Amino acid sequence: MSTLKVAALQMAMSTEVATNVATAERLVRDAAKKGAQIVLIPELFEGHYFCKDQTTDDLKRASEMSSHPTVAYFAKVAEELEVVLPISVYERANNALFNAVAILDADGAVLGTYRKSHIPDGPGYNEKFYFSPGDTGFKVWQTKYAKIGVGICWDQWFPEAARVMALRGAELLLYPTAIGSEPSNAELDSSGHWQRAMQGHAASNLTPVIAANRVGREVGRNTEITFYGCSFICDATGAKVAEANRTDEAVLVASFDLEAQKLARNFWGLFRDRRPELYKPLLNLDGSDT
Repeated sequence: MSTLKVAALQMAMSTEVATNVATAERLVRDAAKKGAQIVLIPELFEGHYFCKDQTTDDLKRASEMSSHPTVAYFAKVAEELEVVLPISVYERANNALFNAVAILDADGAVLGTYRKSHIPDGPGYNEKFYFSPGDTGFKVWQTKYAKIGVGICWDQWFPEAARVMALRGAELLLYPTAIGSEPSNAELDSSGHWQRAMQGHAASNLTPVIAANRVGREVGRNTEITFYGCSFICDATGAKVAEANRTDEAVLVASFDLEAQKLARNFWGLFRDRRPELYKPLLNLDGSDT
């Protein structure tokens, strides 16, 4: 038996980096006390979701990954608590800027970086102004406890991303997130759709999904968003096994038997019966064969 305990954190962000880092650390420590070995913090947790507006001042938030103070800080926390921490930050790489996650192993080592591949652009979510499309591809990392795949927010809507990570051996799919109300349509609530999209990834790949979102109302210069929480963990069939509400801080914890999941994947035949030679239309935007 290979039982693993994971956690998803839900939190509200202030405008102060130090305050948010302290809140995230407190919740990570709480998760570790509950036995969690892999802990997921929401997307861009260092501050308010600055992509609500387009301002040159916010471009200054980015830092080089090799010297990023928040990554270095949580590397020490990961080592102390012996937990795996994917850390979402704004990365500068020479003249390129990325929405990125540093994968910290349980000894504090940085295993690598994933850069967000799908960059949204719409009212309140103006990410194309701030981020280049990620160039890392969809990766997996062998951590101390499990092989994990990590996507970032908008990536979670694309089944191709989840499938690639599953094909590369991911035993868990993790999605740090910042999603809430739609400034252009106050009546639209995507929370159920958001959850079901990822539940489908779990079911189709027989791989658990962990999603960590923020909560709270954040007011920008011209736009405001109320983040709806609803962070959750679902099992390999897509069934939710832990879920937070829409407004409160939370530490969600769930356990999985990795060996049992491996057997289920082999038994069910979803990977055995794939027909990659028929999927070439996926390589083109219009679904054509060439």
